[in-house]
Amino acid sequence: MTTYAALLRGINVGGSRKVPMADLRTLMTGLGYDGVRTYLQSGQAVFATGHGDEESLAVELASAIEKQFGFPVDVIVRDHAYLRAIADNCPFPAAELEAKQLHVTYCSAPVAAERFAEIDQAAYLPEEFRLGDRAVYLYAPNGLGRSKLAEILSRPRLNKGLIATSRNWNTVAKLVEMTSD
Repeated sequence: MTTYAALLRGINVGGSRKVPMADLRTLMTGLGYDGVRTYLQSGQAVFATGHGDEESLAVELASAIEKQFGFPVDVIVRDHAYLRAIADNCPFPAAELEAKQLHVTYCSAPVAAERFAEIDQAAYLPEEFRLGDRAVYLYAPNGLGRSKLAEILSRPRLNKGLIATSRNWNTVAKLVEMTSD
């Protein structure tokens, strides 16, 4: 059995695309996943299973969600080792920052530096971003809502062909903790 986190993109935001967490837990248990738990309302679920891999589990869950709720939801599934490595390899001093200042955008595939080559990082200082393993780390000292760099990084043409979903540092740390069981 491997423990995974499922990251659902764009649900329960602004009153639309509602996926109640109790219903999500029931759906995932019905798929045969064990120990299903959710975190917050913004689309994190932790589960264990002995079948599949990250990609096939993401496809299976996304398909079941669309069938159950009537709309497509992008899903990324990652195991504990990956989540731990993302936290451990953070290029910013996470322990010294507020959770609202540090974010990770998890991506469905590796992210090439060339994808972001046109961004003049100096123009956005003190905000900064760094690339990781299928992830983009963002330091936004005034929070994500006020971040001009986050706006640029989320442009569809920069993310073409990727599923990408962001989490603040509290959620990053909590998912490491929840998947370590």
